[in-house]
Amino acid sequence: MDTIQSDELYQWCKIPCQELEDHPGLKVRLRLCRDSEEMGQVMARELVDEIRGHNDREEPTRAIIPCGPSCWYEPFARLVNEERVSLRNLIVFHMDECLDWQARELPRKHPYCFRGFMEERFYDPIAEDLAVPEGNRQWIAGDNVEVVKRRIDEAPVDIVYGGWGQDGHVAYNQARRHPFSHVTIEEVRESSVRVQENNVDTILALAQRTFGAAYQFVPPMSVTLGMREVLGAKRIRLFSDTGAWKQTALRVALFGPITAEYPITLLQEHPDVLLTATVETARHPISEHPEWDLGVG
Repeated sequence: MDTIQSDELYQWCKIPCQELEDHPGLKVRLRLCRDSEEMGQVMARELVDEIRGHNDREEPTRAIIPCGPSCWYEPFARLVNEERVSLRNLIVFHMDECLDWQARELPRKHPYCFRGFMEERFYDPIAEDLAVPEGNRQWIAGDNVEVVKRRIDEAPVDIVYGGWGQDGHVAYNQARRHPFSHVTIEEVRESSVRVQENNVDTILALAQRTFGAAYQFVPPMSVTLGMREVLGAKRIRLFSDTGAWKQTALRVALFGPITAEYPITLLQEHPDVLLTATVETARHPISEHPEWDLGVG
């Protein structure tokens, strides 16, 4: 497995934010948005246009949809309702879900119950006559991984919406850190729908983000689509407005080698990928502190 070296990482992180979009070393395309509001408008507009195009051709839209970033749900519902764009032929594969320590679903009002969040923010605001039918909402849980896998395999997925994690995870395809069970990049590439333990660094990042660092309340397990399902889609569009939590993973995705240490680097192999980040997420403190001496570079 290729391991990210400190001197390489330093070189990627010291590139000023304003030079990223047109940098000659990019391995995937990048688009910057001013802030979360602008990114939410972009996400909403592009998915509405995707669905409308399929509707005009009288064909379904098969999409893998994430829980978050939250900035796009309100503008998406508004565009759908105002422009009367039918979601009756939209088939949604939810990309992941958090689970308790026994791999059971969380209460709907838990901050990390993705289903509860999506029901409230993604589905409920849509006019009833335009809404995604219940049968087209492919929820993922601890006890239906084979069913979801078969339904995705029935036909190509048209588009993946998503984000990335602090370790470059796409969906919940984390960098595997188990001391006795290592995986190759080929195994990550072919990974499929599964239940798993969450990494300690993922738990700490979520605890810091939501619970004032109370890691005791972060779900310790998850169920996720694999990289095989993500990479099998026709188009992949990832977005982040989370700021510091995602800054280094973005730099590795843009410039690094393909490595199981950062699963997002596998997107370099896909023919139609676009990463979108807010300026805050594309910044990096190393690029803004040339006076720092980190002993590398």
